[in-house]
Amino acid sequence: MRVLDMRMRLVVVVVAAFGLFGADVIAQRNLKNIPDPDPQKQKAMLQLGDGLEITLFASDPVIAKPIQMSFDAKGRLWVASSSVYPQIAPGQKADDKVVVLEDTTGDGKADKHTVFADNLLIPTGVLPGDGGAYVANSTELLHLKDTNGDGKADRKKVVLSGFGTEDTHHIIHSFRWGPDGAMYLNQSIYIHSHLETPRGVKRLMAGGVWRFRPESMKLRVFNRGFVNSWGHHFDKWGQSFQTDGAYGEGINYSFPESVHVTAYQSKRILRGLNPGQPKECGLEILSGRHIPEDWRGTMITNDFRGNRVVRFKVSEEGSGYRSRQMPDVIKTKHIAFRPIAVKMGPDGAIYIADWYNPIIQHGEVDFRDKRRDKAHGRIWRITFKGRKLLKKEKIVGRPLGELLDLLKVEEDWVRLHAKLELKTRKRGEVRKAINKWVAGLDKGDAGYEHQRLEALWAFQNIDMVNEGLLRAVLGSKDGRARAAAVRVLSYWADRVSGAEDLFAKAVADDHPRVRLEAVNGVRALGTAKGMEIGMRALDKEVDRYLDFVLWRTSRLMEKIWLPGFMKGEVSFGGNARHAGFALKAIGNKAALRPLVGMLKDGKVAKGEEGGVLSLIGE
Repeated sequence: MRVLDMRMRLVVVVVAAFGLFGADVIAQRNLKNIPDPDPQKQKAMLQLGDGLEITLFASDPVIAKPIQMSFDAKGRLWVASSSVYPQIAPGQKADDKVVVLEDTTGDGKADKHTVFADNLLIPTGVLPGDGGAYVANSTELLHLKDTNGDGKADRKKVVLSGFGTEDTHHIIHSFRWGPDGAMYLNQSIYIHSHLETPRGVKRLMAGGVWRFRPESMKLRVFNRGFVNSWGHHFDKWGQSFQTDGAYGEGINYSFPESVHVTAYQSKRILRGLNPGQPKECGLEILSGRHIPEDWRGTMITNDFRGNRVVRFKVSEEGSGYRSRQMPDVIKTKHIAFRPIAVKMGPDGAIYIADWYNPIIQHGEVDFRDKRRDKAHGRIWRITFKGRKLLKKEKIVGRPLGELLDLLKVEEDWVRLHAKLELKTRKRGEVRKAINKWVAGLDKGDAGYEHQRLEALWAFQNIDMVNEGLLRAVLGSKDGRARAAAVRVLSYWADRVSGAEDLFAKAVADDHPRVRLEAVNGVRALGTAKGMEIGMRALDKEVDRYLDFVLWRTSRLMEKIWLPGFMKGEVSFGGNARHAGFALKAIGNKAALRPLVGMLKDGKVAKGEEGGVLSLIGE
C-alpha cells in the first residue's frame, strides 16, 4: 500500500505539472524564432515595475550560463556557471567554472573578473567561506582555496561525497549560510544521497534541505520534500522560506523537520502559501536602506518559464504565515530571459542571474538540441530611482567592536557576513567582545531585542554556548526573538542546564510560533518527558502548522515514548487528550490498551471521555 501511495502521488505531481505547463512544453518543442542575444536589445524588451531602473552588471563572454551566485564579505560576486549542462557528452571534457566578479570603480558594472576554478562538472552551487569557497561538483561538495593570492584555486578538498546525481537539475544546489553559522544546501526529488561522515552515514531520499557545520562535520536533514526547491532564505528573525522550481505553490514556509510535497514516504505534508502559482526559482528577502520601506521584507523570486521576476508580501498568521503576490518586478516577451537566482548586493541593489536560454525543458527537448544556448548569460542589476545607494561596508579585518556594531545595521547581508567574520577570529576574544557589546546595548533602542538575538546567533557562529544570553532572549518582549531563541535551545539542549524547564515554559508561551519551535525542539531532549512537554501545546489554540508539528513530533519520538506508555510508565500527566493525539498520530492500534485502561480507571479528565471513545472507535 505504501508503494502504491507513493506511485499515486508521483502520478499526481506529473499530471499537475503537465496540466499547468503543457502548452509551454509544446512551445519549447516547436520553437523556431531564436532572439538576438545582444544584451542591449534584450534590455530594451524588459518591462520594469514602477520606480525601478535596470543596468547590466556582467555578461558573456565573461560569464556564461550562471547557475548560482553569492556575494562574499568583500563585496565580490561569485558565480557558478555551466555550459556542460544538462549532460556531458561522451568524451567531452568538463570545463565548467566558478567566476569571481568585482566592481572596483563603484559604477555598478563588473570591471574585473577572475576564473577562480575550472574543469568542474555542472557546479550547481557556490558559497564563499572558510578562506575559500564551497562548490557543488556532481556527487561532491568541494572546498576550494587560493593559497598564493593569485585569485585562482590551487587547493581542493572533498568535504562530503555521496550526493546523488540521478538528474542534473536536481543535484545539490541553493547553498546558503544561515544566521546560525551553519551551511544549508538543497537537493531535489530524484536524488538519493548516502553520505559518510565522522558521525555515521547520513541519508536523504528525494528532496530536502541539509544543514551542515563544516568545522565539526555535523550533518543533518533540515527538512524534507519539494519537487525542485531552487530557493531558500532566512528572514530577519531566522525563519525559513523556500520556492520550488517544479511545483506551483509560490512561497513556502519551512522549519526543522517540516515535510512538503513529494517527500519520501510522507504520510502528511505542508502546502505552500500561494496555491496555483507557477514554478519559481531562487529567493531573496529585501532589506536595507536603499530599498523603499514598503518593499522591505518582501520576497523576490523568478518565474523563469514566464520570463518574469515576481514579488510577494509575506505576513504573520498564527504560528505560520500568509503570502500575497505583488506587481511584477520584471516582465518581458523576450523568450530567452530566464531569471533563476536573485541576491541583494553590497550596494543595496538587487542582482538577477539570467540563465539566458530559449530552451529550458530538461526532458521534453533533447539534451543535444542545437537550440540550447551554451554561450550566453548575464547578471542584471536593479535599483530604485531617486534613492541613494550604499557604501560597501568593510568587514574583513575590521576591529571586533566595530564588527559587532554592524549587527545593528538594516542590511541583512551585512549582519550575516559580520557574524561569519567572527568565525575567523580567536574564539576567546570573540566571546569577551560579544559579552561586552551586549552589556553596552541601549535597552531603549527599538532594535534592542533583535540586537540581542544577533548576539545569540554570533555565539552560534563561533559554536560557544552562552546560557545567560540564551535565557535572556528566551524572555524577550518580542515573540519573534523568543521563537528564534527556542530554536537555538534545540541545538544547544545537551549543553544547557534545565533545558526541560525552558522548553516547558516555551510550550505555554502566548506566541504560537514560540510554541511551534518548542514542540519541534523537545525532540532534542530525546526523552519521554520531552514528548509529554511537547503535547502540552494542545492546551492552547492549535492551527495547521502547530497541528503538523505535534503530529510530526509524536511520530519521530514514537520509539522513545511508546514503550513507556505501553507499560504505564508514561501517562502524559493523566491527560487522555494528549495521549490520544499522540496515539492517533502514530496510528498504532496496539497502543490503545493503556488508553482504554485510563478510561476504565476514571483517569480521563471530565469532558474528554467522548474524544477518547471516538479515538478508540476509529
